Amino acid sequence: MIHIIDFGSQVTHNIARRIRELGTYTEIIPYIKADTLQDHLGEGLILSGGQYSVYDPSVPSINPDLPNIPILGICYGQQWLAYSQGGKVNPGQTREYGKTKISISRNSPLFTGLPREFNVWMSHGDVVEQVPPGYEVIAVSENGHIAAMQNLEQKVFGVQFHPEVDNTEYGRGILKKFDTLTGSPHDWNPGNRIDEYSRYILNTVGDGNLVVGVSGGVDSSALGILAHRTLGERAHLIFINNGLLRKNEEQEVIDAFAKLSIPLQYVDASERFLTALRSITNPDEKRKIIGHEFIYVFQEIAQSLSNITHLGQGTLYPDVIESVPIYGSSSTIKRHHNVGGLPESMHLQLVEPFSELFKDEVRVVATELGLPIEIVGRHPFPGPGLAVRCIGEVTPERLEILRNADAIFIEELHKRNLYKEISQALAYLTDTKTVGVMGDAHTYQYLAGLRAVVTKDFMTADAYPFPHDIINAICSRIINEVKGINRIVYDHTQKPPGTIEPE
Repeated sequence: MIHIIDFGSQVTHNIARRIRELGTYTEIIPYIKADTLQDHLGEGLILSGGQYSVYDPSVPSINPDLPNIPILGICYGQQWLAYSQGGKVNPGQTREYGKTKISISRNSPLFTGLPREFNVWMSHGDVVEQVPPGYEVIAVSENGHIAAMQNLEQKVFGVQFHPEVDNTEYGRGILKKFDTLTGSPHDWNPGNRIDEYSRYILNTVGDGNLVVGVSGGVDSSALGILAHRTLGERAHLIFINNGLLRKNEEQEVIDAFAKLSIPLQYVDASERFLTALRSITNPDEKRKIIGHEFIYVFQEIAQSLSNITHLGQGTLYPDVIESVPIYGSSSTIKRHHNVGGLPESMHLQLVEPFSELFKDEVRVVATELGLPIEIVGRHPFPGPGLAVRCIGEVTPERLEILRNADAIFIEELHKRNLYKEISQALAYLTDTKTVGVMGDAHTYQYLAGLRAVVTKDFMTADAYPFPHDIINAICSRIINEVKGINRIVYDHTQKPPGTIEPE
């Protein structure tokens, strides 16, 4: 395997994802536990980025006596390597963020076969001013900063940029070249670990019973089927209609599980959720309220069943990394109801076997479990549902407008054979009204937005480049058919700096 030391970067798991794509198993270790690696070192070691300076009082660090295996430091990882091995790191006079061109200045196994110049994604303030003894500079940025260094004798490398994000040209190739240097076996396949996830459920639940929150998405559906196969009647699959579902979604979910012959208990709690959300406009508060209500409903259901001790959730790593600090280091971006919005009074223990997997990895697991393609290939839907796509107050009337617009958008994508090309598509409703003219009538209705992104891991994403005639036709149909919307914008924002969901 290749171990990754987490120094707190928001994209640490992107590194793991890229290495796993090569078939090499990876484990992420928080820097505060790095000493535990000495007894089970893998074939290689990667040091992640982070939001720190090597001069911070509580700087993340590991033992500077490096193990005798190939090592790659990324961003802060390069700065720490330089500082800990006797080099010099200084605050950058020109902060580099975003797309930056670098030039290869010396041959390196990391850059074999690459152009002498290419664009990378930078995110740093401090810079390596002088490499340590035994190291050499192998690339510089257009600002003259050291962009990469190496010690060929020790097989230690550092790059100031982030090869793990798609914004870096040839980034995957650079990581592949490092993976090749480690000689790691390429035997990783999440679909082959179903027995391991099943054992995790058995060991965690023990003699108790489990309730699983099923939403119809691939994550919770895969967990529901796996739990049912693992625990049998001790797994209770619950589908809660929180009033924040997409158009006709409740019936689609019920029908899908009926075809799988798996018992699914349907609970309509829509009025309860919408009442709790009344007058709430802050997105973080929405998430907390929805998270609390979900748990309260599950706990009430658990009390009516026998010996319910655990709650199963289809939580994925992007949910975790963007919701709460990981290992006490990564920064918080937002809260999901199933991660950051749980009440302290919850008495059910969580079961989250997929919390270290990415969406495409769970799809592999789901396919192995025999889920139908309409579930496996379905676009992601957030735990808080349409509440985070309805900017401002959530009301039944505004939700109905949003549902109708979203349904037309998705229908058009299917009709034009674009749905599979897009990783996630959605409509959202703003809290802004605009003046319009429809026929001879004056209108004052809502401004809506459409968003469609392409991504491999949902940690970074690009807006889908619709041809103008197609996006214009979709917008025209929504305005003509959905009462309450008279203006539509298409959201071109990348992630980062934006998130995929509007709230």
